[in-house]
Amino acid sequence: VQLQASGGGLVQAGGSLRLSCAASGRTFSSYVMGWFRQAPGKEREFVAAINWNGGSTHYANSAKGRFTISRDNAKNTVYLQMNSLKPEDTAAYYCAAGGQGYIISSYSVAGRYDYWGQGTQVTVSS
Repeated sequence: VQLQASGGGLVQAGGSLRLSCAASGRTFSSYVMGWFRQAPGKEREFVAAINWNGGSTHYANSAKGRFTISRDNAKNTVYLQMNSLKPEDTAAYYCAAGGQGYIISSYSVAGRYDYWGQGTQVTVSS
């Protein structure tokens, strides 16, 4: 599976962005999809995950109530809608695909994922 993230950019605090991650291959719907982020000088951290059909999601506390993960299996794409953005959301955002078989909350761990896309930069100005 090859993943291509897009949609990052510069936005003012309080604004919104929607990230997209397009996947190659016919087996997209068999994967749990996740979003992670990494700010300069910090470790990569979990943002959100979604199961194969969108029926289950899991969010980091920092994302709850502001971010929404969704997927369109017909388009082989997963999205991250980010609202009420804060300067501390500034980071490179990465999408990832992992095999099914675990409870969705366990996909907050990077090791659950087998494939990673390149990052898309999100910068939130104050």
